[in-house]
Amino acid sequence: MSEIADRLLEKRANIHGEATALLAHAESEDRDLNAEEQVSYARMNEDLDSLRARADRLNADEKATAETEEAMRSLTSRRVTGPVVDEEDSELRKFLRGETRSFEANPSKAELRDLTSKTAASGGATVPTSFYGSLYEHLTANAELLNYATVIRTAGGESLQFPVTTGHSAAVLVAENAAIGESDPTFATRTLGAFKYGVIIQAPRELIDDTGVDIEGYLARRAGIAVGNKLGTDLVVGDGSSKPTGIMTSTTLGVTGAATVAGVFTADNLIDLFYSVISPYRNSSSAAWLMRDATLANVRKLKGNDNNYLWVPGLAGAPDTILGKSVATDPNVAAVAAEARSVAFGDMSAYYIRLAGGIRFERSDDFAFNTDQATFRCVVRADGLLLDQTGAVKHFIGGVA
Repeated sequence: MSEIADRLLEKRANIHGEATALLAHAESEDRDLNAEEQVSYARMNEDLDSLRARADRLNADEKATAETEEAMRSLTSRRVTGPVVDEEDSELRKFLRGETRSFEANPSKAELRDLTSKTAASGGATVPTSFYGSLYEHLTANAELLNYATVIRTAGGESLQFPVTTGHSAAVLVAENAAIGESDPTFATRTLGAFKYGVIIQAPRELIDDTGVDIEGYLARRAGIAVGNKLGTDLVVGDGSSKPTGIMTSTTLGVTGAATVAGVFTADNLIDLFYSVISPYRNSSSAAWLMRDATLANVRKLKGNDNNYLWVPGLAGAPDTILGKSVATDPNVAAVAAEARSVAFGDMSAYYIRLAGGIRFERSDDFAFNTDQATFRCVVRADGLLLDQTGAVKHFIGGVA
């Protein structure tokens, strides 16, 4: 881990201590935070989030640099007897120069890059950094569930049907010589399709032709953010009508808040939500919390029955946790309010995301011919659905006053 990142995380831990002390002082006087303390506490929460983001970025950059250096050492140490050209990279260069009108990334290469190239020892040194990897990185950064759900990549967009159990058999106590009643499980099928998400980006030819400009990185960032924002919204709150069914749309009710507090949850509510998910799902390595940042700020103030705070900051690269489980934040989750599903907890791998055909990127030099701009089109086909709706993921809903 980067030494600078270590110092940032140490500073983060100190700020968390200050925030805890501020809450403890107000608690010792049996009062809420006053206006000045509220401002200080809000600033501390912003610092906690920004320091973690900076530390994670530094560590990612350090790892990428190390992998690049290792890859270069590997390349220079080999004896090359003839020119070696990666066909896909060659096609990409032709595409960016305008020699071809379309470029489609190889989904199998993308899967290797995103899933197994995190360290050189695991194969990262053999996988070159490319446009597609950068584009997918920005896509996942803006669609948080891609980091937690089960992601299925397919070449085409035909409907995928999954058989699921909707009801389980139940045994009964039977008297001697009495007939044993039948109790069959019930089944259903759930289908994942491929809804299209797209964006058009135009860039002046001067920008593309200047050799000092990282045009690949620029386009990847803009396209990934744009597509990720829209897809990420539907993966969380989509209603399933010509779009994915969002995870918050199909979770099971776990806990309802008190009617007197207009949607606000307590520490006991979150503990009850945690244990409303049965142990196989609760103890899964994929179990996590899902809420928006402002909601997490409220959670940081809560203590359990043991007088310890529910939220624990992650140190040395470990994730932040609530009751020992990692926390995912997404701005699309509803804010705390009456009848709002503001918090979810459970086995996030029960939510399936289907990506069909990789990420398609196409170029036209004719669309904006009069302004001398190249037009790029990015298209992603995807769907999402909580396949296991028997209680794998449950939500807290605010009570009505």
